[in-house]
Amino acid sequence: MKVGPNKTVAFDYKLYGEDGELIESSPEGEPLNFIYGEGSIIPGLERELEGMEPGDSKEVVVKPEDAYGEHDSELVQKVPKERFAAGSTLEIGMSYVGRTEAGQVINFLITAMDDENVQIDMNHPLAGVNLRFEVTIRDVKDVEE
Repeated sequence: MKVGPNKTVAFDYKLYGEDGELIESSPEGEPLNFIYGEGSIIPGLERELEGMEPGDSKEVVVKPEDAYGEHDSELVQKVPKERFAAGSTLEIGMSYVGRTEAGQVINFLITAMDDENVQIDMNHPLAGVNLRFEVTIRDVKDVEE
């Protein structure tokens, strides 16, 4: 059975960044499962898996526009330190979860600080990065109704 619409797919993967460093992988013996077409994996990877069958392996390069998007400079902002809760540990390079004034939950990375402001980057950590996957299809089934 081939990967395509209305199929549940199980696959092993290794994800590498542009520098060739391993970013993440599926745990040994625990393939990632998804339903094709539901948008639960990045579009470029899903498209490249279409037509593959159990046992098939390949290397896939996914460009930013088909993954987490380009890095958006408007999502890098300076925020007054006073907007953070008193006693918050703020460190450059650390990821945090916060809320906008409208109550929306956001993830961000602290990229710089001075005495008064904290520079935050709300882009996905892999935005703007070409991603290289090594994938092996383990199983393809019809979606259970």
